[in-house]
Amino acid sequence: MNVYSTLSKSLITRRPPSLFELRPSQHLQHLSTATRPGPATNEAPNVTVYSGTSRPRPYHLKHPPPALKRDLPRLEKSWPAIVAFALVGIAGWTAFLTYVTNQEKISSSVVKQIMRELREDEELRTVLGDAIRMQGEWWLNGDPRIIGSISTMQGNIDVSFRIKGSKGAGTVYFTSIRREKGVPFEILRFKVIADDGTIISKAKDVTQ
Repeated sequence: MNVYSTLSKSLITRRPPSLFELRPSQHLQHLSTATRPGPATNEAPNVTVYSGTSRPRPYHLKHPPPALKRDLPRLEKSWPAIVAFALVGIAGWTAFLTYVTNQEKISSSVVKQIMRELREDEELRTVLGDAIRMQGEWWLNGDPRIIGSISTMQGNIDVSFRIKGSKGAGTVYFTSIRREKGVPFEILRFKVIADDGTIISKAKDVTQ
């Protein structure tokens, strides 16, 4: 018997080693090969054939925007509120300037001199009575309203206001101008018209 026949015979009759006869490393290798799944079935693979080159789809098709659960609230127009606030501010500023200007007229020396002349007039006392004073207005917190302008620097004074006494009330009209600088004022109108229609003129008495 030659060597080749002996080797082939030993390979045929050799049995596989059992798990107990294997070393630990061989034991793990045997288990991994024993649990390995068998080959896949001989089914034909599903092959997809493309006739042209691929084109990327738009972003919004792959990622559509989220659907809104409710409609967005409508934005209200802000310009009516702005106009209203502007009108209120302008009206308030105008009222403030009117009040300040009226206070300056009340405290002016011209008005004080006019009231001094009226309190000393006997004819006016007969018509309006005693305690002649300026008549206040409720919307000016009891202060009188003086209509017109007082500009001594420009030489122009033209005012009118209400007065009252113990018997009645009336309206005072006073107008005076200065034609040139350095000359005294010239009184053009100084009279009181009572509510009953009586007119008391003081222009002549003052100019004399």
